[in-house]
Amino acid sequence: MLSAVPVAALDPTDPDAGAVAHYGDPAREQRILDTAAGLVDRSHTGVLAIPGADRLGWLHSLTTQHLSDLAAWTGSELLVLSPHGHVEHHAVLTDDGTTTWLDTGDAPGLLGFLERMRFLMRVEPAEVTEDWALLSIVGPQTDETLIALGVGPLLPPDLLAVPEAKFATGSVPPRPTVRYSVAALPMGGWVRRMTYGADLLVPRQLVPSVVEDAGLPLAGIWAFEAMRVAARRPRAGFETDHKTLPAEVGWTGPAVHLEKGCYRGQETIARVHHLGRPPRKLALLHLDGIATDELPARHTPVLLEGGERPVGFVGTAVRHHELGMIALAVVKQNLTPDSALRIGPSTARIDPEP
Repeated sequence: MLSAVPVAALDPTDPDAGAVAHYGDPAREQRILDTAAGLVDRSHTGVLAIPGADRLGWLHSLTTQHLSDLAAWTGSELLVLSPHGHVEHHAVLTDDGTTTWLDTGDAPGLLGFLERMRFLMRVEPAEVTEDWALLSIVGPQTDETLIALGVGPLLPPDLLAVPEAKFATGSVPPRPTVRYSVAALPMGGWVRRMTYGADLLVPRQLVPSVVEDAGLPLAGIWAFEAMRVAARRPRAGFETDHKTLPAEVGWTGPAVHLEKGCYRGQETIARVHHLGRPPRKLALLHLDGIATDELPARHTPVLLEGGERPVGFVGTAVRHHELGMIALAVVKQNLTPDSALRIGPSTARIDPEP
């Protein structure tokens, strides 16, 4: 019998306090996700449901993504920006032909924004996290599991290339910049193919039976986050702050359409893209682990060795089963792998760009 260790038992203030940290051996769980496939219960993730005839055109007008002609049983990603182009919300979406589903780290905040923008549109946004649970299959053997569940394999994500600065009009097709294949699950809900595996949205009361049907070893949120950090995938609220621009953390590709109609923050997006260099960038840092083996807290300042002024901040720090102590950080654009950095008592180096 696996011994689940809840995040809340370790830190009740953690944003992942509703999840399981690990099942007794975090390093083994990481290796499973890295080399085979495991199942991660992410049912603490917020879920919004938006039925209504106007839902796609409405979301198209409010967000960074091209959604007006999104085909049924397709997923994508979107951002809600401030008037100055800073990231306020990130969500991964799925449309099943009648309802658009958004999974996000700040469901109440995103729902509040959408409610204020309803006007006379035929949409009914609501938070449904209590009724629907998000699970993730992670690992290279994801397709074998989807076949066993009767819904696979699914096509891999279809991501458009980001055009060069000052690109010609018409360079970006009028479609979502990323499309995720989606299929209905026999027990209700859906499965969405992702770069790391697949996400399943299922009725919450059916989670135990879905776990049994999948037949995969369970992995905690610590293993999921370690894989995310190593893959350099940003997470809203972690690798973002009040002034984050989409280009700084790599969201221009999957979540921003550079030629769609007007939306809040569009002018900043265009200006940053055509200038070519946002002021900051997402970086993978290696921590020495000598002065301390404690991971730095979220948003700990990153300093130049010998300096006192921050040159960035830590988003997520993890212990990776192969890479050791690593962290995703947002740092100044001019920093290089040769830059000597300090995070609290630890020294750190930037991993070269892949």
